[in-house]
Amino acid sequence: MTTHRPAHNRVSPLGEIIAVPGRGSWMGNRGRLHEGEGGRAAGKIVRNHQHKTWITCVLSFRGRRVAQWEPNRYTPLFFLDEAVALAAGHRPCAECRHSAYTEYRRLWAETHVGATPYAKDIDTQLHRERTGGAEHRAAWHSLPAGVFVIADGGPAVVVGDQVAVWDSEDNVYRGKLPRPWSGTVTVLTPPSTVEIIRAGYPVHIDRSARESATGKPFLEYGRR
Repeated sequence: MTTHRPAHNRVSPLGEIIAVPGRGSWMGNRGRLHEGEGGRAAGKIVRNHQHKTWITCVLSFRGRRVAQWEPNRYTPLFFLDEAVALAAGHRPCAECRHSAYTEYRRLWAETHVGATPYAKDIDTQLHRERTGGAEHRAAWHSLPAGVFVIADGGPAVVVGDQVAVWDSEDNVYRGKLPRPWSGTVTVLTPPSTVEIIRAGYPVHIDRSARESATGKPFLEYGRR
């Protein structure tokens, strides 16, 4: 029986490109990040990004098929859910996720108090925030559902009265921890995106994070 190694094209909430099981619900693009061709055994990730435009796409759009590890083509990346993608510094694609992109862009203008920005302006600011190296801390009580933080168990997404810890071995949410309501915490999601989520952007969060210990979904989802 042949066991295939996980492909090295998944993205963690920290923005790292890793090899873990489970493709996830969303695809992404940072340009051509690999060298070689011929499948997961031959393709090799050689850079973290090629440009500042980091987008999140749907898995299927108008019947298009993007082959993995093709030479001179962008490298398809995969996220467990949109909360992970946003934490990693991606934004919605303007083509395959036009309505989400339009809402993100509208809320960007609202939260940044200015004219509706061009995509390149958003990408430049997000790139500055995800690569600047400065630690972003915020009050626990101020964080909306869908934002990633560094909890005791590692990267975790805020959902309801709990945080769901992302499992780096299996690319799912495993542990649930009570969400503190006092003090501050290190936030992984870029500050600009945190403001957009707080303003009402509806983040897709994997069901494994949105279920309580009893298996019932949390009522809080995307807006708080």
